[in-house]
Amino acid sequence: MIQNPKRYTITAALPYTNGPIHIGHLAGVYVPADIYSRYLRLQGKDVAFICGSDEHGVAISMKAKKEGITPQEVIDKYDGIIRKSFADFGISFDNYSRTSAKIHHDTAQEFFRKLYDNGDFIEEITEQLYDAKANQFLADRFVVGTCPRCGNDGAYGDQCENCGSTLNATDLISPKSTITGETPILKATKHWFLPLDRYTDFLTEWILVGHKNDWKPNVYGQVKSWVDGGLEPRAVTRDLDWGIDVPVEGAEGKKLYVWFDAPIGYISSTKEWALREGKDWEPYWKDEDTKLVHFIGKDNIVFHCIIFPAMLKAEGSYILPDNVPANEFLNLEGNKLSTSKNWAVWLHEYLEEFPEKQDVLRYALTSNAPETKDNDFTWKDFQARNNNELVAIFGNFINRVVVLTNKYYDGFIPTPNEFSEVDEAALAELKAYPAVISSSVERYRFREALGELMNVARLGNKYLADEEPWKVMKDNPERVKTQMYVALQIAAALSILAEPFLPFTAAKLSRILKNEGKLKWNDVAENSELIPEGHQIGEAELLFAKIEDEEIQKQIDKLEATKTANLAENKQVEPQKELIQFEDFAKMDIRVGTILEAEKMPKANKLLVLKVDTGIDVRTIVSGIAESFTPEEIIGKRVSVLANLAPRALRGVESQGMILMTTNAEGKLVFINPDADAPNGETVN
Repeated sequence: MIQNPKRYTITAALPYTNGPIHIGHLAGVYVPADIYSRYLRLQGKDVAFICGSDEHGVAISMKAKKEGITPQEVIDKYDGIIRKSFADFGISFDNYSRTSAKIHHDTAQEFFRKLYDNGDFIEEITEQLYDAKANQFLADRFVVGTCPRCGNDGAYGDQCENCGSTLNATDLISPKSTITGETPILKATKHWFLPLDRYTDFLTEWILVGHKNDWKPNVYGQVKSWVDGGLEPRAVTRDLDWGIDVPVEGAEGKKLYVWFDAPIGYISSTKEWALREGKDWEPYWKDEDTKLVHFIGKDNIVFHCIIFPAMLKAEGSYILPDNVPANEFLNLEGNKLSTSKNWAVWLHEYLEEFPEKQDVLRYALTSNAPETKDNDFTWKDFQARNNNELVAIFGNFINRVVVLTNKYYDGFIPTPNEFSEVDEAALAELKAYPAVISSSVERYRFREALGELMNVARLGNKYLADEEPWKVMKDNPERVKTQMYVALQIAAALSILAEPFLPFTAAKLSRILKNEGKLKWNDVAENSELIPEGHQIGEAELLFAKIEDEEIQKQIDKLEATKTANLAENKQVEPQKELIQFEDFAKMDIRVGTILEAEKMPKANKLLVLKVDTGIDVRTIVSGIAESFTPEEIIGKRVSVLANLAPRALRGVESQGMILMTTNAEGKLVFINPDADAPNGETVN
């Protein structure tokens, strides 16, 4: 762990441009990375917060095929959505680049070429899965099959999302091409491999010994599992028509594997930033006094803790990450987030549907961050955290302070009189909070740090509730001056301590207090006065608004609609029954009819007793549809009736036929309706 670094390079995992950003991405990577970067800047540190769009994955090619457009059109579309979402949400990247940029292609090819020239790769001809019908090799996500480790039937050629195992396509049992559905064949092809086994001793010493005490247990444990299991050479090239060309002879038609080129995107993005800002990029990646931190989700641990460090070690001139504080996964309403199944809260939609509530989502996600285990986001919890914490604690304190200051002193900070023991204790406790919050942030415990920030607001609320200046004002207005002065110091502290976590709120509070840009993080602990007597503040504004049940129900209904659509899409059609002869079908007498009467069968939850006009007669039919329909809603309903079904007694009532039904996309019963102009008694042939 680097002590007193001169500068910080903070990277956030490059998002795939095959879809927008959702709350799982935010909770796992971008919100904690932004908190950390903002915190460091408030400390006056030299920070490069780096990210960019990952545009060369197989997922991009698959999306393009699915939508009938080019990969370039896919990445342009989603890069635009992602870029705007991050900006509107307040993620404070110093640079957000693209892996399709020329500077990245050049950087990745130079990196590959140096390792190639140094003899760091193994060149092999191997047999890979090939779709003869599509006339192409099947890179990772173009093939699915059964996971050899957990038996999941939907494992991809690079990873099983059920058990998290990293796979090769040839590991899959019963593989199928996702392009044609065909069973692939094995075909010889030449590729280059990074021999990870050569780096076992290095990784053991660097991580398993060197970072045993300062890396998160989930990260350390996954690295140890990989190293103990034996590292193997891993392909750095692939047969694909989308990506970065392999810059050596004999590699025509081959591209750099996305896991190789994507992390180099951090370097090329830093170069792009340095060029724009007139800086030298190399110290941010090659100076031992630089602290490099990767923010990622747990599915990226192996790439950032084993493969990318092996690449950097092979190249020879780069520093290694000081920490990789990967988070676990965030689920949504009890189910795993899924881009392909649209089971997500999309950031760009949230920003439209909850305007000016960026900080509410930041707060909810940080409060419930999956730092050590998978956690669940629910809309009810989101509402409760806003209404019961942000509104009732933080917002309530600030509102009372500002309203009373304007009421009693026309917005001017009063001159305090002698401090009481209570005042001294409150101010001393306030001065201790920056160090407490810093300790949590610097150990990547952002949920804990946010809890301490809210304790500052609780301190202010408790101080006002105990001191009751609105009562004291009648008999001792001089004492109230001191009380309000103390409360205003707490409010000013919140305007700076909240900035990493709730940047929009902190900016709004600073505007209300009219102290924009006047405070730094350490001022709260070191300065005796954060907002001076005689300074005039602005009028009160609500920092947070209550979120009503109707708004939350709308979001829950939206997810239910998604669940219904997924059920319909994934519903398995029953297989065809055994063949029959025409004569068998001709035996069935199916007639158009109308339900004339309907009533519930006594002591039977599922049965309705119907009177049906079949055109031949009016007859009684007992139907098991009572859990789907009320008697009233089906009277007059046009139906199809199997008229010559042998009568059958059900609970003492003779049923003389059967109403034909099916189920809709939601699994609910629906009638097989004839056209409206077909009269009762017409046969269905």
